[in-house]
Amino acid sequence: MLEHGGKLKQAAARYDIPIDDWLDLSTGINPKGWPVPALPVSTWSRLPEDDDGLEKAARDYYQTNYLLPVAGSQAAIQALPMLCQPCRVGVLHPGYAEHAHTWRRAGHHVTPVTAESVDHSVPQLDVLVLIHPNNPTGARFPLEQLLAWHKKLATRGGWLVVDEAFMDITPEHSLAPYSARPGLIVLRSLGKFFGLAGTRVGFVCAQAKLLAQLNALLGPWAVNAPARWVATAALGDRAWQQAARQRLRDDSARLRTLLTQHGLTPDGGCALFQWARTQQAVHLYDWLACHGILSRLFSEPSSLRFGLPGKQADWQRLDVVLAQVAVLDLAKVNA
Repeated sequence: MLEHGGKLKQAAARYDIPIDDWLDLSTGINPKGWPVPALPVSTWSRLPEDDDGLEKAARDYYQTNYLLPVAGSQAAIQALPMLCQPCRVGVLHPGYAEHAHTWRRAGHHVTPVTAESVDHSVPQLDVLVLIHPNNPTGARFPLEQLLAWHKKLATRGGWLVVDEAFMDITPEHSLAPYSARPGLIVLRSLGKFFGLAGTRVGFVCAQAKLLAQLNALLGPWAVNAPARWVATAALGDRAWQQAARQRLRDDSARLRTLLTQHGLTPDGGCALFQWARTQQAVHLYDWLACHGILSRLFSEPSSLRFGLPGKQADWQRLDVVLAQVAVLDLAKVNA
């Protein structure tokens, strides 16, 4: 199993801090997610049905005619490599590690591709997997460039797979409206922007033929009935979505400023997280964790990713703990 954000129980045991005393900034999940109301009792007692309105709500939200609900985009990440014969796959690096892992496990030849080398690498690839905006760097590509890469791949029968887990704040940059084109596969999720990671609801936007193959592989009832009800309501709540986008932009700018003030100027990020490279990443991660703040540690390159605090007290807590790091480092220099 690869390392991911979260795992508060593990952190609580390691640092001997009660789980309720933690500030979890490790996941990039919206800390003020869509407010889930009480669910109809029938959602717990009936099998999921395809004509419950979820697909229509998702098609309207993602602006596409063809999509398939799945148990979080992770389900699609694990299944897609099984739909094609072993081939040459380029995966954006650094990036969400599950992509390279699942393609390699399925017998494909996987090559790490940096954001700067994608254009040079495309002619040597059958499948290109991008995270857009990237996790953890926040790297982005122009829409025209993405479509040009797709065209080159599709001409040879290849795929462009784009993981848009963090795209909801900037829907105008999404490839979902183009996903009916052969060889273009877009993954979306309700986990990050909507703050509904626990529902395990995601969508694959692609050509109808490929979706039928994926559906046959995954089998019936991929998404449970309560999760389908919540997803349908959240996708249709335009007022909440508009307000959340503006708040997240503001909070992301605030986080960037706070980190910069403490000598951790971010090297990248998006509206749901900021990413800072530092050779002291392990030291900083441990210091924060000793004070009940969980960040996301990366070893290659040495860096930390910070999600957004939710409450004012959380912002103040992060500010105070980072200030203490600076004081301790100065004391070491003067010793």
